[in-house]
Amino acid sequence: MQRNVLIIEDSHASMTMMRDLIIKAKLNPICAQNLIEAKFVFSSSSPESFLCAIVDFDLPDAPRGQAIDFTLRSFLPTIVVARHLDNETREAILKKDIVDYITKENDQVYEYLSRLLSRLEKNKKVGVLVVDALRARRSVMVGLLRRHNFITFESADAEQALVTMQKFSIIKLLIVDDEGLPRVSGIELLSLLRREYKKEDLAFIGMTSIKKAGLSARYIKSGANDFLLKPYCHEEFFSRVMQHVEYMENIELIRRAADSDFLTGLPNRRYFFEKVETHQKHKPQRQSLAILDIDHFKRINDTYGHDCGDYSLKEIAKLVASYFADFTAARFGGEEFCVYFVNQEPSYAHQVLEQFRSALAAKIFTFEKNTFHCTVSIGLTHQTQGGISGMIRLADKHLYEAKNNGRNQIAADT
Repeated sequence: MQRNVLIIEDSHASMTMMRDLIIKAKLNPICAQNLIEAKFVFSSSSPESFLCAIVDFDLPDAPRGQAIDFTLRSFLPTIVVARHLDNETREAILKKDIVDYITKENDQVYEYLSRLLSRLEKNKKVGVLVVDALRARRSVMVGLLRRHNFITFESADAEQALVTMQKFSIIKLLIVDDEGLPRVSGIELLSLLRREYKKEDLAFIGMTSIKKAGLSARYIKSGANDFLLKPYCHEEFFSRVMQHVEYMENIELIRRAADSDFLTGLPNRRYFFEKVETHQKHKPQRQSLAILDIDHFKRINDTYGHDCGDYSLKEIAKLVASYFADFTAARFGGEEFCVYFVNQEPSYAHQVLEQFRSALAAKIFTFEKNTFHCTVSIGLTHQTQGGISGMIRLADKHLYEAKNNGRNQIAADT
């Protein structure tokens, strides 16, 4: 479902710019020029369909932010825009439970608005754990984070924090108030976490109100991503949080690019080896590995052209991703794919591969008015001698058996 964004803005130029930006973000703008109109259009729509509201602080019928009060009462995360931002206006805005504010100074601030809109949607999948001995201080930070749609967790001490981390893999950021933590300090908690999580996998922000010389440096040297000294303004708090969450997302994008096959989007050979070797370190009881090779693929390239060959590989990759979503699958190169099953019965691995083989044989490929079929030969092994390299050699041997016996079949260990 496309999400709505309520815009309350009396300037036609600003309204046009924000509407275009929201459409570009694949969201649906619902526009109102004043508070009365906003109440009407909001009541005419489903409240659950709205992602947020963008509200002008100074409207003809709401000159001191009354429209902000309306959107907040309606449980809409609210971004405020203002023509001018003197200290009095800024303080009035920040007293309200808003997401953030921007001023109508230049085009760059609208780029920041675009980032905010994107974050409000992405943050719904990001967990943040707040660790603080005092519930009141935790509640303040949790309230700020929920304005930005983060999934929040709380712990009163380091021991609870470690248990929470084990339960919820969605947690990507810890905010730890060092002041008054019992038994295990913030730096000790950080040291324990860094044994398992790298900085690019889990962000850690330490904070305190105690002006202790060198404390921030100790945190950074111990592996913290950042350190905040209280009291802080909530703008700084959000900027630091956003910066580190986006940093981790960018690292993840780089990893995916490095681990993915450019043509099909499937994991590549390098990623496959790393993933399988990680599984094998835990000495699983059962392992299976299959090599899948498309039959007569050269004939497709020679008959219909290499563009058709690329199209075929992309379509086959979609089937691979669908049938082997619960396992480790990759494009090995050319028309060859590889699948690794861990802790699965050999008969089940054979069954899933047979379902894939049958589905591919039944699929009709259509390219530039040409229709054709593809089949696959599969070599499967359940023997683990020699690690990943040994399994690949055995699977490859069975693959050639499948080819020599007529193709479009599975050959496995006897």
